[in-house]
Amino acid sequence: MAEVKTSGSVPSQKTNSGKSSASLVSTIAPFACIFMGYIIWRFFIGNASNFTKPDLKGGFWPNHEGPVSGFSKMYLGGIIVPILIGCFLTVLTFVIERLLTIVKAAGTGNISEFIRKVQFHLANKDLDKAIAECDKQKGAVGNVMKGGLHKYKEMINVTDLTTEQKIIIIQKEVEEATALELPMLEKNLVFLSTIASVATLLGLLGTVLGMIRSFSALGDSGGGEAAQKLSQGISEALYNTALGIGTSAIAIITYNIFTTRIDAITYGIDESGFTLTQSFASNYK
Repeated sequence: MAEVKTSGSVPSQKTNSGKSSASLVSTIAPFACIFMGYIIWRFFIGNASNFTKPDLKGGFWPNHEGPVSGFSKMYLGGIIVPILIGCFLTVLTFVIERLLTIVKAAGTGNISEFIRKVQFHLANKDLDKAIAECDKQKGAVGNVMKGGLHKYKEMINVTDLTTEQKIIIIQKEVEEATALELPMLEKNLVFLSTIASVATLLGLLGTVLGMIRSFSALGDSGGGEAAQKLSQGISEALYNTALGIGTSAIAIITYNIFTTRIDAITYGIDESGFTLTQSFASNYK
């Protein structure tokens, strides 16, 4: 079998800027969000003006007492609270980052309609219009289809290969284009799936630690005042559970939304490859 020279094919227009920016976000964001969570907990929620008995000595974890509002009671939930706030901020960061990426990958217009237009142009053997449709689509499906169309166009003029061999080459081009698109769609979703599990556990950990402190205080004192402090301590500890469950719920919901959208794009990519091979097989037997 003669070798097919592909030097005339159109080179990929992709750069590493998208991958680099996504990697930078995934590396820095979790640490930055946890640090920001501590800042919010320590200096905003834990501001001395939010308590009737503030610990003016400051420090890493001031022992404030007498919160004046439900919001300031969150501070008394303990050191797990800033970690949970950081997890919540991390979820928001990656929700925004994935949303921008997936919206861009989805392109413009309906994917099924785009594929039908390309099929129509291929049936009329008008490859230039089919490629123009890919340029209009501007998404992952359009990029894969465009890569396959350039190879499709190249194979038409090759005379020393059978139709089956040409189809295999087109399929390989589609697979290579797909390998460039899919990893960027799925990147960073692991943070959402991980936080969905970890946030609830962290919330429970914070609650258990808070209840340990409350029961320990009950053991050191007695009477009605101790019971009052116990119920107050349990209430404060449950802020951890609320933060953990809320963060986990947001992570799960957004993860499922994104994976569903990615599945739709992946299906469109698979349909693109099938369209190209079937069209070539029927038009250039």
